[in-house]
Amino acid sequence: MLYLSTRGHAEQKRFCDILLEGLAPDGGLYMPVQYPQIDDAKLTALRETLRNQGYAALAFEILSLYIDDIPAEDLRALCNKTYTEAVFGTAAIVPVRQLEGQLMIEALSNGPTLAFKDMAMQLLGNLFEYELARRGEELNILGATSGDTGSAAEYAMRGKKGVRVFMTSPHGRMSPFQQAQMFSLQDENIHNIAIEGVFDDCQDIVKAVSNDHAFKAQYKIGTVNSINWARLLAQVVYYFAGYLQVTTQNSEKVSFTVPSGNFGNVCAGHVARQMGLPIAKLVVATNENDVLDEFFRTGVYQVRGAAHTFETSSPSMDISKASNFERFVFDLVGRDGARLQQLFSQGVAQEGRFDLQADPAFKDAAGRYGFVSGKSSHADRLATIQDTYQRLGQMIDTHTADGVKVAREHLGAEPMIVLETALPIKFAATIEEALGRLPERPAKFDGIEALPKRVVVMPADVDQVKAYIQDHCR
Repeated sequence: MLYLSTRGHAEQKRFCDILLEGLAPDGGLYMPVQYPQIDDAKLTALRETLRNQGYAALAFEILSLYIDDIPAEDLRALCNKTYTEAVFGTAAIVPVRQLEGQLMIEALSNGPTLAFKDMAMQLLGNLFEYELARRGEELNILGATSGDTGSAAEYAMRGKKGVRVFMTSPHGRMSPFQQAQMFSLQDENIHNIAIEGVFDDCQDIVKAVSNDHAFKAQYKIGTVNSINWARLLAQVVYYFAGYLQVTTQNSEKVSFTVPSGNFGNVCAGHVARQMGLPIAKLVVATNENDVLDEFFRTGVYQVRGAAHTFETSSPSMDISKASNFERFVFDLVGRDGARLQQLFSQGVAQEGRFDLQADPAFKDAAGRYGFVSGKSSHADRLATIQDTYQRLGQMIDTHTADGVKVAREHLGAEPMIVLETALPIKFAATIEEALGRLPERPAKFDGIEALPKRVVVMPADVDQVKAYIQDHCR
């Protein structure tokens, strides 16, 4: 399996090379040259695999379609090491539960940091350690987080041989619990950098460093953000697991609703659908930062500046420049690298927008690719959390509430699975506002906010971040 850049760079690479690289040399994102196809017989085999061998075995079967430069026995061992009941708290790993009627929730937040990012990050940590040991190399990971990516990455990478993590986050814009999860880690290979700005400033810094090819090569910079294909690939697995849990025959279809900020999670659903998984609709649920909803309604992709990126009670989605969106648009415009380059390198980078509403391809977003969307507000969030708890006896976090609210607007005949984003404790203040009580806190996190913190605060300045990396790589 070879991988190409969305922006047309001529060189194609294998999985383990792009695992360590992050962005392509032309600033594009890596995509597989083609999507492996899952026919009826293969889907039946995957159904048997999940039933008889479990999630780790399913992960191996999906990942091995895309990874052919790691020996099969090693890849299987990595999957078995990653997806265990000890790490994820349940043998099912991602159990699906009914909310009401055809509306389901897939539990993705049973991992070490109580957020769906653990599903991919735990695998990524093991892949990094394996490949770096095989090459005798080190890697300095530079990441950006709006909340959950940072803690998931740090918990996955802490103590890993040959790996340092430099994680940027928007200063003061994460929940106290999210900040405490990251900043309380005392491991020497973990570095937290709080940027005076919004998440998009953090993401821009990561991309700027990745596009400085000399610096990237000298300091061996990699990424764990969802611009890394390996992370998105790991997320494809739980779409298959969700589908297989709620169906008994391959003729049945399922829809998924995904709370979306950076488009990585729902892009994994797009990949699963392109592989042949019978997905009817992919529902993009945004909060007040509704750039993605606006695109799927109008065809206009208009990024927002920091001043117009709202601070909300679902902060992990406070994003107005969705980096993974480029992967979907690449497919939408027929995998035309030159066209994609024009839309993003010129349209977004220079004008902050592009407009496809008059382009015949825009109709394919819904018609061919199954995308629809909706948005949720703080008032919607509170009402959904209240209703779900008081009427249905289930407590959900703020982002999952955004998903449930939008999912109800798009219910059809088929089951609708909302992808759970995090456990309620990560956003305790809003839960208390909605329900008049605090959510339950796992014992291992008691008193986490009072622990000593390791974090530096700096302006949104690429050069200062580079200098910090240099100082800590000597």
